[in-house]
Amino acid sequence: MGWSEVERAFNDAVEQGIIPGATVVVRCGADVVFEGVFGFRSIVPERSPLKIDTVYDLSSLTKALATTVAVMMLARDGKFRLDDRVTRFFPNFGVHGKIGVTFRHLLAHCSGLPAWRPFYQRVAEIEKGGRVNFMASYGSKEFIYEEIHREKPEAPPCTKAIYSDEGFITLGETIEKVSSVALNRFCREKIFRPLGLRATDYIDISLVRSRRLEPVADMFAPTEICPSRKRMLVGEVDDENAFAMGGVAGHAGLFAPVREVDRIAAELIACYAGRSDFVPQRIIREFWTRDKTVAGSTWALGWDTPSPQGSSSGHHFSPQAVGHLGFTGTSIWIEPAREIAISMLTNRVHPKRANQAIREFRPKIHDMIMEAIDGG
Repeated sequence: MGWSEVERAFNDAVEQGIIPGATVVVRCGADVVFEGVFGFRSIVPERSPLKIDTVYDLSSLTKALATTVAVMMLARDGKFRLDDRVTRFFPNFGVHGKIGVTFRHLLAHCSGLPAWRPFYQRVAEIEKGGRVNFMASYGSKEFIYEEIHREKPEAPPCTKAIYSDEGFITLGETIEKVSSVALNRFCREKIFRPLGLRATDYIDISLVRSRRLEPVADMFAPTEICPSRKRMLVGEVDDENAFAMGGVAGHAGLFAPVREVDRIAAELIACYAGRSDFVPQRIIREFWTRDKTVAGSTWALGWDTPSPQGSSSGHHFSPQAVGHLGFTGTSIWIEPAREIAISMLTNRVHPKRANQAIREFRPKIHDMIMEAIDGG
């Protein structure tokens, strides 16, 4: 298996409508061994060209690349401990038996919080009820934080793995509370700027509204024709709850081009190996170790690990690998010991989210890439 077969597989996926297009970077240690641009930035209303620096809506990669890295930094600085209870900062959070939930539980998706709730629908109802411009406002964000504090858990803490946006929204709120700055500003000043990232950021809807910042449409890979917003989303967060929160949230909202996703991966690998102190080695190694709280869970802290069967990483990543997926069609898988990282950005939800064909494509392409790295 070689790189020409990998290229053919991506081109076939575009032709078959599995994805509109993809940008890919494969890293081995200090070297980028493969970089590819396949297909189109958009196919509706017309086909437009994709470039290596096209910016994608990373969706849930936000959890791993922004929120979790920010939490690592706050843990490094002693701002809080992973085993602190969430109620240390948010006393109301303890209702309905949630008093024992810690930040570790949120990171490992074992807090018992539900996966998701359509908070954006409640925000829309409040706006219809007379609160002008409530959607995507600071007030709306605070409302969603409070709703999660009051949430009834789906399971007692530490008994079940439930992949929870709510847990990561709360981690985003914690970063803001502990650092006394907005989540996007913290990430920009502590993560993106120090790493020299120029195009990685949240898109703050309040700035767009006040016309001080208007995303340049052809820089972005559009996502879907949103059912609730009734328009094609370009440079506007796809996730409805993140939109209701103003575009800046712990679970979704980050935008980036593939080379900058790879840049974050490269730095984290260097930290793991002890070559960089961006995040201390002991911290990243703890975060990248599968959490043992719930038997059978594949979650590490803020990152997933390959499941024994049917992993999106394919068959060649070890159980010590870490990765994450994003709803929009984005993914990253890292093999820390071998210093391999595969960053793959697609907008499989364009123009409609019903297209799920990427589920079969992902493990196959990861297998092909790993086989190409190993020379067949």
